Amino acid sequence: MSDSSGSALAQRVQDRYPGALQNVTEWRGDVTLRIAPAGIVEVARLLRDDPALGFDYFLYNTAVDWPARDPRFDVVWEVRSLPNKTRVRLVCTAAAPDPHVPSLVPIWRAANWFERETWDLLGIQFDGHPDLRRILMPDSWEGFPLRKDYVSFGEPVIFSDQKLEGLEPDAIRG
Repeated sequence: MSDSSGSALAQRVQDRYPGALQNVTEWRGDVTLRIAPAGIVEVARLLRDDPALGFDYFLYNTAVDWPARDPRFDVVWEVRSLPNKTRVRLVCTAAAPDPHVPSLVPIWRAANWFERETWDLLGIQFDGHPDLRRILMPDSWEGFPLRKDYVSFGEPVIFSDQKLEGLEPDAIRG
C-alpha cells in the first residue's frame, strides 16, 4: 500500500466490510482500527490477503481492562506489513463477565501463544482457538491475575484511574 495513512486503510476496510469499522484513530504515525467483534476475522483476512496491504507479520495480542466500562475489555492485536513498512493495531471489545472474541490464529498462526497468554492472564475466551489452555499459570490457578479486580494476597489493589472514577474495591468486584 503506497499510501500509509490510516484514512486510506480505513476507507479500504469500510468499502469491503461496511459496518465492521467502528472507529479509526491516528496518533504519531500509529493507526488503530476499532472493529466490531463480528467482523474482526474478515478484516484481519483482508489485511493479510490484499496484495496492496500485505500485513504479513503478527506482532502481538493483549487486552486492556476497564472495570468501570461496559464492555469491560479492549482486545488488541498489532500486525505489520514488512513490504510496505507499515503497521496497524486492531481493537475490538469484549464484555464481562464471560468475555469472548474470535481468534485470529486462523489468519496469523503466530497469534496462538499470545492469545493463550491473554486468556491465561485476563480471562478472555478466543473462540475458534485451536488450543486455549493455560500457558503461564498452573492449571489449578483460580482467577486471572491481570484483571484489575483480581485480589492478590487478600489485598484489593486500587489503581489511580479507579480513584478518579470514585470506585471502591467492592464496586470493582461487583
